[in-house]
Amino acid sequence: MSVEGASASPIPIDDLKKITVEACENALEKTKGYEHDNVGTWNSQIINSILKALIAATAPTEASKPPPYRFTVNSTIVQQGVIDPSVAADGALSNAGKRGMHSASGAFWDVNRDGMWTFKYTGAEDRGMDIVVCVTWFAVV
Repeated sequence: MSVEGASASPIPIDDLKKITVEACENALEKTKGYEHDNVGTWNSQIINSILKALIAATAPTEASKPPPYRFTVNSTIVQQGVIDPSVAADGALSNAGKRGMHSASGAFWDVNRDGMWTFKYTGAEDRGMDIVVCVTWFAVV
C-alpha cells in the first residue's frame, strides 16, 4: 500500500514491508487457521515485533540523544469465514469465505515530518484471515 501524506518514512518502505511481513509470519508460524482465542496474542506479537524493529532502526547513534520518532502500530485480523471451495463462486478457493472489509485512519500532524503507512499481509489468506497493519510515525521536535 502507500505512505499517506507528504512525509517520507523514517526507514525505507521496503524495509518497513519486510519488518511487517516477518512480524506477521512469526506470529502465525504455527497457525493453520483462524482461532478466536489466539487473535489477541497474534495482534500483540505483530505490534510488539514491529515496534521493536522500528525503535531499533531509528535509534540515534548517541545514547544521550532522544529518539527522533514516536510510533503507533495497529493490527487488525479479520476472519474470512468458512472456507469451503464447494460453495465458492466457480468452486475456486480464492472465492470462498470472503467478507467485505474497509479500514481507514486519519490524523492531524506536520505533513513534512509525520506520516502513515498501511499494509495488507496476504500470507494469512490461505489460513482464512485478512491482516491489515497500519504504522504511524510522529517526529519528535
